[in-house]
Amino acid sequence: MTIRLRRSALYVPGSNPRAIAKAATLDADVIILDLEDAVLPDEKVRARQAVETAVRARAFGSREVVVRLNHATTRWGVDDLKIIAAAAPSAILLPKVETSLDILNIARRLGNMGAAKDVRLWAMVETPAAVTEIDALASLAGDPASRLDVLVMGLNDLARETRVRFVPGRAPMQAWLSACVLAARRHSLAIIDGVCNDLDDPSGLRAECVQARDFGFDGKSLLHPGQIGICNAAFSPTDADLSEAMAIVRAFDDPANAGRGTLRVGGRMVEVLHAEMARATLATAAAITARNQIETPNVRSGL
Repeated sequence: MTIRLRRSALYVPGSNPRAIAKAATLDADVIILDLEDAVLPDEKVRARQAVETAVRARAFGSREVVVRLNHATTRWGVDDLKIIAAAAPSAILLPKVETSLDILNIARRLGNMGAAKDVRLWAMVETPAAVTEIDALASLAGDPASRLDVLVMGLNDLARETRVRFVPGRAPMQAWLSACVLAARRHSLAIIDGVCNDLDDPSGLRAECVQARDFGFDGKSLLHPGQIGICNAAFSPTDADLSEAMAIVRAFDDPANAGRGTLRVGGRMVEVLHAEMARATLATAAAITARNQIETPNVRSGL
């Protein structure tokens, strides 16, 4: 079983060379080099050049390197796509996706440019239209030509457009979160939760990470390096998780239990589906161990 870690996805302003350089030393699974919201209009071209250079340098180790472009309808969008696609990041993150054509048109352009097939597309879900059309958007994953791999929640934009308030527990947003997870899972997509805006509230961040994990998200997008450690911990199996998973796998692998669909393990009844989940848990732990072993010693989880 192959697991792609996406526990933590850190936005890094493309206009900040120091932040880009530092990102290569951080323990985030994904680095999102941002040309959109984090960059002022008069810095867009310079930021694009800096991001292109950083992507081509291949200095981020095993992390996925994703570039969020300006929307195709802006004056920077066409050049963003052409220049960044040629640099071949792991993926391109499309902002404000609302219809299937928004994704298919970009995928078509990438093909016409001769962009490598392993340059994938990620889509921001950050408008009411995207949420109401989420199953149609996610269904594009069934078409290899779409290049679509991941959905990313953009809750700040959604809050602005709906007038929903951020409150502890995010009750006003839970229906959106669940709908998007369901669509992602139906169509075998990964999905990443939105950011936590409060940089001085580690307990609030931890609660959001745990909530996102329990809702079924693969990870969470982040605004600051200091959030990485809490996020990675929340989306990593605990010792108790691993012990339970190993017990379930051992029970189903025991020849004495061959052909049995249900077993009693640790005082509870488990089925074959629980064994599949347990194997996924063990595979995630193995992926974390492997990633930690291949990264350089100076990788750190925050400031």
